[in-house]
Amino acid sequence: MIELKVPELAESISEGTILHWLINVGDTVSQGESVIELETDKVNLEVNTEFSGVLTKILKEPGDTVEVGEVIAILEDKMTEGIEAVKESSTKPIEESAEKSIVKAEPEQSKVERPIASPAARKMARELGIDLTQVNSSDPLGRIRPHDIKAHTETAATITEQKVEKTSQKPVPTQNEMQFDKPVERVKMTRRRQTIAKRLVEVTQTAAMLTTFNEVDMTAVMDLRKKRKDMFFEKYNVRLGFMSFFTKAVVAALRQFPLLNAEIQGDELVVKKFYDIGIAVAAPEGLVVPVVRDANLKSFAEIENDISNLGKKARDNALALKDLQGGTFTITNGGVFGSLMSTPILNSPQVGILGMHKIQTRPVAIDSERIENRPMMYIALSYDHRIVDGKEAVSFLAMVKELLEDPESLLLEG
Repeated sequence: MIELKVPELAESISEGTILHWLINVGDTVSQGESVIELETDKVNLEVNTEFSGVLTKILKEPGDTVEVGEVIAILEDKMTEGIEAVKESSTKPIEESAEKSIVKAEPEQSKVERPIASPAARKMARELGIDLTQVNSSDPLGRIRPHDIKAHTETAATITEQKVEKTSQKPVPTQNEMQFDKPVERVKMTRRRQTIAKRLVEVTQTAAMLTTFNEVDMTAVMDLRKKRKDMFFEKYNVRLGFMSFFTKAVVAALRQFPLLNAEIQGDELVVKKFYDIGIAVAAPEGLVVPVVRDANLKSFAEIENDISNLGKKARDNALALKDLQGGTFTITNGGVFGSLMSTPILNSPQVGILGMHKIQTRPVAIDSERIENRPMMYIALSYDHRIVDGKEAVSFLAMVKELLEDPESLLLEG
């Protein structure tokens, strides 16, 4: 018999939920073959077996939560099946004789374990149908007397009353368990959705989160993008989007305001000297934040290519743990869904997140005499006020605005 266990998944993952089995009972599996798909807090993983054999028993079903090291199924090695059968038949007579010897020993055992009680106590116990082995004695020598029987009876009656009272009380349903007169559908939250909900609540409870807003005139970026997009695609085989402009602007601003690229660890600030920018993506199972590594060292084309690849992996549910770990700052774009303005929530332990929104044509005062219709975008910066002051946050966002309104300066900023 071979126990199939959940292997070590990753340093930060200790459990997961079984989505479905990739094999059935009776199937033969080889070492390294995938046997289940496991949903974790961050990504879905296919778990491989370390052994070869025949799947004879499944111990955990889809929907069950399992921990690292937990046995989820039983495999049988074909080479040992015959040996196990012979071993079982050869030990059966011994087991039967052992059982017989145990049965014979039971009467003698009951005499030894017979409690010491006075004749009056034994008579009372017989009349009340009480097992003397369940009665506690108040005698220093352990002798059971009639008052011990009486005390046991009173205690048992009290326990029974409490049980009856407890079961007779109708539990008051919580808000999440309220029953409805009209049709509803109850759907169990996925592990990832539960984790997202838990972490968002934790952020709001542990961080002093504030949000500051500004608006960007996107005219220059849109003109440059329109002028260069065809040549850009021909040369790099990737489309020139807005995200590379925003990523470059964020990195330049983080260099000037490094506390927004930090995190709190105990009583220390860890100010990071690298720029791994998380890009929030709406995946089928919930929001994920894959990371563009070393964004400060990459060109517009490399950033766009990374974002395109990570977005596709997110939609295909194919992100690996390494794609999600270690971001220093996050950018989220609610504008693709039509959001005009929002307050993004921090991606803990990061202390800053930039929210992009829908580009909307609005009348803008160019000077005291002219008003023009311009493509405008509201941008929002949520930050942890424990380590980032309002002056830094506002100045950071103002710098992002200035760089986007003069996109050629992004080349000079690196």
